[in-house]
Amino acid sequence: MSIKHWPEQERPREKLMSKGAESLSDAELLAIFLRVGIKGVSAVELARQAIQHFGGLRSLMSASKEEFCACIGFGEAKFVQLQAVQEMTKRHLNEQLIREDVFTSAELVKTYLKTHLQMSPREVFAVLFLDSQHRLIQYKELFYGTIDAAAIYPREIVKAALKANAAACILAHNHPSGVAEPSQADIQITSRIKKALELVDVRLLDHFVIGDGSPISLAERGQI
Repeated sequence: MSIKHWPEQERPREKLMSKGAESLSDAELLAIFLRVGIKGVSAVELARQAIQHFGGLRSLMSASKEEFCACIGFGEAKFVQLQAVQEMTKRHLNEQLIREDVFTSAELVKTYLKTHLQMSPREVFAVLFLDSQHRLIQYKELFYGTIDAAAIYPREIVKAALKANAAACILAHNHPSGVAEPSQADIQITSRIKKALELVDVRLLDHFVIGDGSPISLAERGQI
């Protein structure tokens, strides 16, 4: 049965308008993005099938063009739309951090970092360079690794901080496995970077590890 014949309170668009986007399932959100299904398959069912095929919304959104377009009912136009939506989200959050003190916007920082790093299939090490008011100067991805490792060079972080004229930094990296628990290596490299930055009078505020769920802050755990 077509979605337009469903009870109004069960239709994804009407449900979003009345209860908010957070009330929708992953499949319902994706169905709104798709707009239409295919012959004999509603947009919601098509979305469910796609999420099941990819093993989750995260994997679907980080899929390559070839993987995405190979899914029934998807195509290049939808892939382009998805990339545009993700980039608009990043730019919107970037504008907010440029205006706000990150100390008073902890949840915004976490959302920003998740948006940039959570979907990556490989490990990425990034730095937020901040001014003396702790507002964002620049987000920069500095190191890339395999699925479980990345070579980090404190000297390169110091050079980038000086180039950006940063007064403070926040480190972040993702765990592609989805398990955000910091490793002993994460804690050790954080200590090395902090000491290197102190030599040029740049303060290290935090190091976030991004996985599934909420990012983990080493500062909140007293590990910086």
